[in-house]
This record gives sequence, structure tokens and C-alpha cells, in this order.
Amino acid sequence: MDALFDLFSSMVNVFWSLLEVVVNLVRVLLPWLPLLCWIGFWTFAVDWAKAFPVLKRGGFIGVLLLMFMAVLVWGAVAPPVGGKHLMLGLSVSNHAGKFIYVTMVTCIALLCGSAQLSGAFGRLGEFPDEPADDDHAHDAHGHDNHGHHDAASQHDHGHAAHAH
Repeated sequence: MDALFDLFSSMVNVFWSLLEVVVNLVRVLLPWLPLLCWIGFWTFAVDWAKAFPVLKRGGFIGVLLLMFMAVLVWGAVAPPVGGKHLMLGLSVSNHAGKFIYVTMVTCIALLCGSAQLSGAFGRLGEFPDEPADDDHAHDAHGHDNHGHHDAASQHDHGHAAHAH
């Protein structure tokens, strides 16, 4: 009977040890969770095969403007403690530090796109083609485009039917 009790006690100890490992792992990963979510989004949720041509045609200007606005707003809303950022032993002003952070996060997003386009993630980085919309059957108002309208709907609106 003592062997059964020892086995049960050992199993309980293993459970508590595994629970402690999981708790410590969560405590280590929790501060990095926003960055991991950022990387996961830009790696697996964005179709970079469609995004890169848009960036090449001038979409990068919109990205640069968004980066600029993020730096200005973030710098105004959340100044660092003491007014300076400490980066790699350097003391950097508020907006310069925010510019460095925003640039790093943007570069990480672009690197995720490069990794996806390289095929490093295999099937996880592939997106199925979107089905073509069938617009010729109905117009924007939900009426059919066959040239006839319901007479009751003309009287309800109080005006003649408009041409499509």
C-alpha cells in the first residue's frame, strides 16, 4: 500500500512541478506577447503577395505617414519616465526614441513579409484565391438588372424608377 501512496504522491508532485513550469513560462512570455502577436499577424494574416505590389506602387508613402503619426501621437501621449529613453547605453529624447521603436516594429513587419514570400512557412504562408464577385445579377440597391421594376415600389417611393 505504501508503494501506491508513493506513486500517487509522486504524480501530485509531477503535476505541481508542471504547473510551476507553465506559470514561469507564462511569466517569461507575457511581456513579449504584444511583439509575438505583431509577428504572428504580419506573418500569417497578411497576404504579402498582394501587399508588396501595393507598397511598390506608392503605398509605402502611406506607411511612412502612419509611422510619422504614430511617433507624434505616442510621443505626446506616453513620454518616458525622466524624459529620455535609454537604448543600448545611450540617452535618447522622447520622439527620437519613439521613432526608433516604430521603425523597428515596421521593419519587423516587412521582414515577416519577406519570410512569407520566401516560402519559409510552407503552406501556412499561402492564401487561397478569392472567388470572383457575381455583380451582373443585382445592382447596388438589390434590384435585378433585367429592366423591370415593381410598380408598387414606384408608388411607395413617390417617384418614378430611376435608370440603372
